[in-house]
Amino acid sequence: MLRWILGSKEAQSSVKSSVLCIGEEQPQNCFTELQVLKGHFDIVRFLVQIDDFRCASAGDDGLVLVWDIETGEKLQDLRGHSQQITAMTTFVCRSALTTQTLLITASSDRSLSLWDPDTGNRVQMISDLQSSVKCLLVLEQLCLFLSGGDELCVWNKDFQLQCHQRSLSDTGIFALIELPKTCIAAAMDKEIVIYKLSVSASSISLTEMQRLSEHRDQIRALINVNENVFASGSHAGELILWDAVDWSALAYEHILWEESQSASEIRMGVSKPSEMSIQHLCSNGKS
Repeated sequence: MLRWILGSKEAQSSVKSSVLCIGEEQPQNCFTELQVLKGHFDIVRFLVQIDDFRCASAGDDGLVLVWDIETGEKLQDLRGHSQQITAMTTFVCRSALTTQTLLITASSDRSLSLWDPDTGNRVQMISDLQSSVKCLLVLEQLCLFLSGGDELCVWNKDFQLQCHQRSLSDTGIFALIELPKTCIAAAMDKEIVIYKLSVSASSISLTEMQRLSEHRDQIRALINVNENVFASGSHAGELILWDAVDWSALAYEHILWEESQSASEIRMGVSKPSEMSIQHLCSNGKS
């Protein structure tokens, strides 16, 4: 189930649908909820924008649902994965005449799928991968995409494997971001590994350049802040800002919070700072 904060109730048609509006079958609360979208049978973990009018959701039920952003109506029901979705992203395909936005999904069933959200059809599929894919990264300028898990793989738009590198971490690759000068940052356990992607007319290759080991716990979030800076956050509450060009650490913050204290602890002046795990980061792209 998705709680919708976009669109408006006035956009709803008179036809009864699964979209709930505030004041109907759910109580109004202090948040600006406009609609509740029902369609999933398990936890929703991914929500990506396809264009100005549509988005897609996916999660543990293995379904990918395409929604109308303005009305909240379900447009497509993409079925094909037999287990939970582990990653999802958009993939823009450009030609001389048209530009089309497709969806790439990865699943615990060890497969990758390419979907057309306009028709709901699965355009491409790769099955029997060595392991589940945990993250995806699209390089639009090169018309390539990368998948991360036990392996770091580079694929072309036709889902053909171009090259791969075996992960040396027991946990595999958790997150991927693009850096300047065709470099890639991959989060593996407590480290960030920087790769150089070399692309020529005849071959594509990955070369490990450097390992950043400042974190003391597993990295759970990795994002681009802007074109010059990226950030990582760990399970232990560490937030580090990095230079996107020379990969040096620019700033470090260990986020703590104060636990509630009993009366005796307050009298004794005992403070219990605890680590706050960072599970997600976002940026507005400004310095």
